Amino acid sequence: MPHRLGDYLRARREQIRPADVGLPAGGGRRRVRGLRREELALLAGISSDYYMRLEQGRDQHPSGQVLDALATVLRLDPEATAYLHELARPVSPRRSDQVPASILQLIDSWPGTPAYVQDRLTNVVAANTAAKALGGCYAVGVNLITTVFLDPFEREFRLDWDETVADGVAVLRASFGAELDDPGLRELVDHLSERSERFRELWARHDVKARAGHMVHFAHPVAGRLDLHSEKLPIASTSLTLVVFHAEAGTASAAALAALTADDIISGQSPA
Repeated sequence: MPHRLGDYLRARREQIRPADVGLPAGGGRRRVRGLRREELALLAGISSDYYMRLEQGRDQHPSGQVLDALATVLRLDPEATAYLHELARPVSPRRSDQVPASILQLIDSWPGTPAYVQDRLTNVVAANTAAKALGGCYAVGVNLITTVFLDPFEREFRLDWDETVADGVAVLRASFGAELDDPGLRELVDHLSERSERFRELWARHDVKARAGHMVHFAHPVAGRLDLHSEKLPIASTSLTLVVFHAEAGTASAAALAALTADDIISGQSPA
């Protein structure tokens, strides 16, 4: 079992430069990346021995006060601080991955609005016809993060590919919180780590980010450029997320999306 808390503290400590917290850089005499353990402990107001126990996984349930002190020194934002606290709590029981029938009915009632449902591993578990017209990656059974990293088409399809993969890895880690020993997650991480250097780099950063809506920019092979809002809506009492794409009314993207999701294009020209 990984030392969830210790691994996270180590990764974030290595990303803090001494100058960031008012310490001398030490020139070429420093043999570690970022802060030393004893420096972080001193700045957080805890003993070096206690901090070492945290990193080594010998104490995985520090107080909230200690965690807040560490978060301040590590310059964590509110999302990352909440994640740090979650790592120190016992793992919660898993919620359902069953797509509610009402959600299936809802997305199927949107012929012109691409929508799909994904689980925490980014497996597409439900999708409407409009989503499939938007891209083959939005078909049931596809693992989105694997496809985005490993399918060369995705680098051309997603005009903001670099931002997409960085956010995707941070959201994946945050979605599992303290459950980093989940067998499905471990299998996915191992698979991508073997095949993608960029994934390895991003996973090693231990960045976290809440799943939230944002703008996406596609270069669609049929519709051309599409600038769409991507709304991420958690489905109550499950670990699933409903994702809905829509364009600003009156824009070229709105017209292109409407044409793409029309019956004649869906039936004959949607990408594989």
